[in-house]
Amino acid sequence: MPNPRLAARYAKSLLDLSVEQGQLEAVYADMQWLQAVCKNSREFVSMLRSPVISSDKKEKIVEAVAKGKVSALTTAFTRLLAVKHRESFLPEIATAFINQYKAHKKIYTIKLTTAVPVSDAVKTKIIEQIRNTSEMRDIELETSVNSNLIGGFVLQAGDKLVDASVAYDLKLVARQFDNNDFIYKIK
Repeated sequence: MPNPRLAARYAKSLLDLSVEQGQLEAVYADMQWLQAVCKNSREFVSMLRSPVISSDKKEKIVEAVAKGKVSALTTAFTRLLAVKHRESFLPEIATAFINQYKAHKKIYTIKLTTAVPVSDAVKTKIIEQIRNTSEMRDIELETSVNSNLIGGFVLQAGDKLVDASVAYDLKLVARQFDNNDFIYKIK
């Protein structure tokens, strides 16, 4: 069962410790790697969450998978999770750490959804426009394609959403027809 508060607490502790020891970038790279492993291997996540497998065995498996790929601080952290029987939360902790790292570094993640793939030139112009119209300077642009938009784009930055898609415009036109007062006057 996901526990975002627990994941945030462990991630914050790891972030503070990595800043204190001057290993923030290394631990960030480790957490990105662990997150990728968790996303790409359903079996790995199932093993972490399995009540049948003991924490000692889980610790050894995680160490074997991560051997030579993560820093000593991250290895010690995964051992701590196993000792505290919190290894099942590793995927959530990795995600929480990455989010807290971005907040610490003031890196903003912008999500762009379009009906067709966009070129790098368009992506660069969008980033420039966001920088010119907001306080955001370090921007990561995540793009995705959704053909249901028909045309245009949907841009999400934090809690702000700009929906400039053809599908949204068509929904607005349909609502205007549903609420048309002239139809009632004719009857």
